[in-house]
Amino acid sequence: MKKKHVVALGLLGLAVVLALAPTDAFAGTGGSAFDDVYTTIKDWTSGYLGKSIALGLVLYGVGAGVAKQSLGGFATGMGGGVGLNYAPDVVESVVSATLPVAQASAEAMQLVVGVAPLV
Repeated sequence: MKKKHVVALGLLGLAVVLALAPTDAFAGTGGSAFDDVYTTIKDWTSGYLGKSIALGLVLYGVGAGVAKQSLGGFATGMGGGVGLNYAPDVVESVVSATLPVAQASAEAMQLVVGVAPLV
């Protein structure tokens, strides 16, 4: 390999190591200004309003599937209904995610690569 290829590969490897070894995770912390809005929308989506909209989407999908004589409309309506039903849980999981394995992964990286952990 040429020297510049080795340097480029080394820099790419360093970038991957730095990207996989975050030092801080601030997801879901703070920002209480929108807490009321989030709670209201989550309650709407999880409550009777969200279930009614999800059921409407499923019924629309059934109607579109029958009208078009294809499963595309049915799949769209069903996907929208299921997505609306599970959206609050997915958003909650993604936004409030933490890094419980950060220390373990940093130690494993140190053993494998020989890089000092950043956490």
